[in-house]
Amino acid sequence: MKLAKRLLPLLLFILALTGLGCSHLDKTNVESAITNELDLLKKLDSETAQKYISYKELFPDATEETELSSEIQEVFSLFFQNFDYKILDIDVDKNAKTATASIRLSTIDASSLTKDYAKAQLETEILAAASSGSQSTEESIVSLEERYLILNKLLKENKYDAIENNCTIQLRNTSDDGEFWVIKRTHSLENDLVGGLMTYLSDSDTLSPQDTLDIYLKTLKSMDTTQMSNYLGIEDILNASDPAKSALAAALVEQVHKNFNYEVKESTAKGYTATVETEVTTFDSDAILEQYQKELEEYLASPSAVIDGSEKRYEKSYELLLKNINENDAVTTASATFLLVNDGVSWKLADNNHDLGNAIFGTLATSPVEDSDYEEYSLDE
Repeated sequence: MKLAKRLLPLLLFILALTGLGCSHLDKTNVESAITNELDLLKKLDSETAQKYISYKELFPDATEETELSSEIQEVFSLFFQNFDYKILDIDVDKNAKTATASIRLSTIDASSLTKDYAKAQLETEILAAASSGSQSTEESIVSLEERYLILNKLLKENKYDAIENNCTIQLRNTSDDGEFWVIKRTHSLENDLVGGLMTYLSDSDTLSPQDTLDIYLKTLKSMDTTQMSNYLGIEDILNASDPAKSALAAALVEQVHKNFNYEVKESTAKGYTATVETEVTTFDSDAILEQYQKELEEYLASPSAVIDGSEKRYEKSYELLLKNINENDAVTTASATFLLVNDGVSWKLADNNHDLGNAIFGTLATSPVEDSDYEEYSLDE
């Protein structure tokens, strides 16, 4: 009896050591499972990255299929170039054969990347609309491949800071002896590994109404003649059906490039709509039309107009308008209000070509050249 009492503490001590040994071994196996996977991300292993983040998951609204090109695969490697992690704590449930690990992740600043991406995507959509002549960004949504090309370009050209966030990784045991552990892939883990990029990309307020309008106006300034003519409907604004309108359109675009500027003042948002107040500086269309009307009246009152006939008077009127546009150096600044609508994906400029056209071209948008200016002049007059 005395011997049993003496051996009992020793047996308890041995059992405690055995339990601690098993617990430590389990935690070691869990830690190995985590490091084996996450170290591959640190080594920029594209295949491992795609195992956790499907190339379709970042843009779930994209319906079209695309080849997993080298550019798309490269995005994952570029994204994890500053990735790091630290295991803070591991908790093992032997009975349930599950484990939970608390991890501190160091990832790219996905918030800044998303904002840059949203700006680049909107610019791409606007220019695509301008090139196609649709006058609507909604008809020019970029493809899944184009979205990844935008990300690829941003990650190559820009340097983004690293940020730290804590996350939880769930694991399950896949063997009878408890040696093999597998990380459970969840949407939450995918999102954590990319620094919340999925959440940021799905935020319809990534760009504010002011930021959105700034992209529209800034992109407009970069358009060439064809793009701006398509996007703003310059030919319709001039209300002309003659080849001479091409020269007029080019002259007006040149005036925009030379004189157009803007300042976004403030915005008011109510639900899914917002108004943005701006101050727009552009060429003085009133001054152009005033000088044009003066020279046109002088011409029509001259003997030359009587001799020229209607066809030459027609040509002369456009020559005078083109001359006054090219020679104009007067500018004007006025307030302009733009309406934006949030469609659940992002803010977009409503009725973009009409509002922008009026703000930029002023009275040229509402006072087109009329045929009556020159066609009714006759010898009897």
